[in-house]
Amino acid sequence: MNIREVARRARVSTATASRAINRVPTVNPQLAKRVWNVIEKMGYYPNTQARALVSGKSRLFGLVVSEITNPFFPEIVQMFERIAVEHDYEILLASTGNDPVRMETSVRRMIERRVDGVAVMTFGMEEGLLSDLKLRKVPLVFIDVGPQRARVSNIRIDYLHGIRQAVQHLAALRHERIAFISGPPRLKSAEARKQAFIRSMKEIGLTVDESLITEGNHTIESGVAACAQLLALANRPTAILCSNDMTALGVMRKSYEEGIIIPQDLSVVGFDDIRLAQFVLPALTTIQMSQGELARLAFHALLEDTQKEHTAPAGTEYLLTTHLVLRESTHLVNKRFMRPKR
Repeated sequence: MNIREVARRARVSTATASRAINRVPTVNPQLAKRVWNVIEKMGYYPNTQARALVSGKSRLFGLVVSEITNPFFPEIVQMFERIAVEHDYEILLASTGNDPVRMETSVRRMIERRVDGVAVMTFGMEEGLLSDLKLRKVPLVFIDVGPQRARVSNIRIDYLHGIRQAVQHLAALRHERIAFISGPPRLKSAEARKQAFIRSMKEIGLTVDESLITEGNHTIESGVAACAQLLALANRPTAILCSNDMTALGVMRKSYEEGIIIPQDLSVVGFDDIRLAQFVLPALTTIQMSQGELARLAFHALLEDTQKEHTAPAGTEYLLTTHLVLRESTHLVNKRFMRPKR
């Protein structure tokens, strides 16, 4: 079974069958219906490469994520793919393992496969990738760091909104010694979250103690290590705000090992709102950055750019707002826990 046989059985020309398969809108609806009836009856699978040659589009989008083992990213992948299928697209997926070289290689390989666009969902980007893509006309989507350039979309995350809500929530519970565990400083998104925390503390007149700001790498293990460092302080914090939920899970683990009860002894707030956050005990209070909405914005940004003949010279910007989700891991400050260690 090939396209010529489909055309013969549908009693149309091969060119008409080809245009019908590629859903060219100028094809007579009755003829297109006959072609698709034959396709469904005979179980014919169109050659996607041939379709791409005819239409000039591969109907492939590339999706690059940082770390597929982090529960935040599979939810993005799932939603992105679901929307892609609804629009008759397929995706090529790459996980960089936070390696800039792998990221460059992945994007280059996708472009060689003639994808119609690439969404780089890594929350940080190296200059090398920009220079490699400088002369390309493939639509691209970045988070926070997209350059102002034609066919480049930038999804800007409003980290401040959610983090401000979290700090104000903890302050309302009478916490003053609030610690912050950041992500890797090389990630612009991690630095943005840290600066949002510092600004939010200053806005309500709380002291920003540098000893209470420590660095992690967005893993459970780094959350365990950072929590141990904070708990070893002579005057330890009564609340810890984390740069992501995986770090917060590490804090909860270390607290359990030390016999510290959350939230009665120590309040913990995460960031991301991964699905697991609502099922841990106690359920994690966290700042939601909707993975579903992020995937939706990224896909439709690519789709719009593929459908436009002329795009904005400075690219397009989209905004994703964050907000606090209250659960059970925060509590009124425990004055006993506030006492300096002897």
